[in-house]
Amino acid sequence: MKIKILMITHNRPQYTRLSLTRLTETVPPNAKITVWDNASSADTLAVLKKFERHPSVELVVYNKTNDKLWGPTNWFWEKSKDADLLSKIDDDCLMPARWVEKLQEAHSDIPQAGVLGCWRFMPEDLNVKKATKKIHAFGPHMLLRNCWIEGSGYLLKSRIIDEIGPLKPKETFTTWCVRAAARGYINGWYYPFMYQEHMDDPRAEHTGIKSDEDLLELLPLSAAQNGIKTKDEWIAKLKSSATRLQEYSLDPYDFIGVKPKIKRKFLKLLGVTYFPKAR
Repeated sequence: MKIKILMITHNRPQYTRLSLTRLTETVPPNAKITVWDNASSADTLAVLKKFERHPSVELVVYNKTNDKLWGPTNWFWEKSKDADLLSKIDDDCLMPARWVEKLQEAHSDIPQAGVLGCWRFMPEDLNVKKATKKIHAFGPHMLLRNCWIEGSGYLLKSRIIDEIGPLKPKETFTTWCVRAAARGYINGWYYPFMYQEHMDDPRAEHTGIKSDEDLLELLPLSAAQNGIKTKDEWIAKLKSSATRLQEYSLDPYDFIGVKPKIKRKFLKLLGVTYFPKAR
């Protein structure tokens, strides 16, 4: 199988050095890396320059503007139509050994596998009692299923893009995954988990967030979107996210379409979060 991997970078030289080094160490010969930099400062560009001739790196794109996720992802998907499996790795994640081989094997053995990935939360965030309803066996493989997974550390079948199209304007990877699930594709995390270390988690070994001041300086996008200002608030949010992912419904139509939209808006007026659980 031919595999192509995208890493998007932006102004995180310390993280980028670690994450790209680890990525090049963990990809097999049938996988090639494209790096897209979103208009970083000189420190990050200096890190990327050192990887331009690495045998696992196919291309480094020095973009002049910050196009965030949507632009680079759709560009990469369009230019990678010759690949069987596609991936994206965030510049704040450290991939585990043999993650590509394991996920590639699962894709080969499970025809309807869609987006399969590595778990980015801490080992202690797994609650087997809560997750049991969603842990399913597929021959020799097990998955903690969900309608979507995070946008890092996954392999997806490229044919899905042919079937449902690329990311729509302003669409998130989450919603794209749900659309794939609605087409009958199976998404989820390989289980027992392969952990990708998320360096933006203050509990991670290589985190740069060791204080409230560090959090405000590095400020992960999700933390900013949720108005989080302290390290403890951010840890609590990460734990809550992990718990919910283990309980969310497996029915994609609980998340897309008119009915969920109406329910979400109505519950928001009542100050309640829409949270359909697995049945």
